[in-house]
Amino acid sequence: MATLYDAPADELIDALAGELADRIEAPDWADYTKTGANRELPPEQEDFWARRAASLLRKVAMNAPIGVESLSTAYGGTKGGSNRYAVAPSKRSDGSQKVIREILQDLEDEGLLMTREGEGRDITAEGQQLLDETAGAVIESLDDPALERYA
Repeated sequence: MATLYDAPADELIDALAGELADRIEAPDWADYTKTGANRELPPEQEDFWARRAASLLRKVAMNAPIGVESLSTAYGGTKGGSNRYAVAPSKRSDGSQKVIREILQDLEDEGLLMTREGEGRDITAEGQQLLDETAGAVIESLDDPALERYA
């Protein structure tokens, strides 16, 4: 049986986003908010909320228990210095904790994640099953001989 570790991450996240698009709904403000201080504009993808939820679900499953602050660091980037004179060096900037926290709460409401008191978020059996079933479907749909042993 295939697990989430066997499937390519980008393909798994795409398939998982399709599954989660029906289960979670983006709030109204999600169309206008940036995902971090290092971003200039909000995301342009129509299914951004479902994609980020799929990515967070995979990341929590692989690194559980994990908290919002660690996830914010993972989704951050570099915030450039001055563009005009190029005198300030780039600095590290974390991703938006509000976006991450809202998505984690949505995933908890769906029963895919749970909170461990004082430790962070962890995946539930239902969430693990969704990930593994989706990974199996992804591996079967890919025409890659190296992945045939996992199908």
